[in-house]
Amino acid sequence: MNLFRPMKSPACIALFLLMDLSLPAQHTSTHLQPLPATACVSAVREGEVVAGAKFAEPIGGGISILLDPIASGWVVRVEPASGSLPAHDFAELATPPYKSVNPLLITTDFNFRAQDVVGWNPRQFQFFARATQADAAQRAYDFYFAHLNDAAAMERLAEMPQTAAAGTLTILNARLVPGTANQAPAAAMVAAHFQTTQHTLVQSPDGKGSPQGRVMWMQFRIKLLLPSGFHPAAGWQVDRSRCPR
Repeated sequence: MNLFRPMKSPACIALFLLMDLSLPAQHTSTHLQPLPATACVSAVREGEVVAGAKFAEPIGGGISILLDPIASGWVVRVEPASGSLPAHDFAELATPPYKSVNPLLITTDFNFRAQDVVGWNPRQFQFFARATQADAAQRAYDFYFAHLNDAAAMERLAEMPQTAAAGTLTILNARLVPGTANQAPAAAMVAAHFQTTQHTLVQSPDGKGSPQGRVMWMQFRIKLLLPSGFHPAAGWQVDRSRCPR
């Protein structure tokens, strides 16, 4: 199951983005403990991926980040590195708005063209660095969507991302078949950096154009901001200089 489906109420998007709410005392069973100390560990690495292929890399702490391929592009996910996968991954639950246009979607969904996908650059997202946090967020998510008129349930869900770690994905270079459609209003709001992002326009393998086009290859940099007690996996360029001494 995936969180990214059209929302029935546009107002919910604003609520998830703008609400800064405290958890009511009667709901302490789903309260998330803050990440240890101020998030201060910077972990950086670069990668590349072709259309239809997956990029996956352990972050450390039993979780991995991946670009999960779908027909329209890729979805950024953070998942347990082993064992069964949760219903919703740790980035999905921490990066509202849900069921709508979302920075985790490096895709031509929601009428984005390939050039809009590349132009939304960089992309900032959040993820839970601990499975216990993701479990609490999953319970809050399930309860809210089973009780859509429950204001307290909405408060609990809106609070969840406040304890999440942060990430930025920057597209360094791309090859794409450009879409022929006019730019959609939603894309115009976020896809402002197409001309300043290195890219090459290519022809579709079948020689035919399409309204949305397709990103065929992408080189990118991922930067994660993690809590001070987190130990990144090998392969990440790590900087702890901003951590408390």
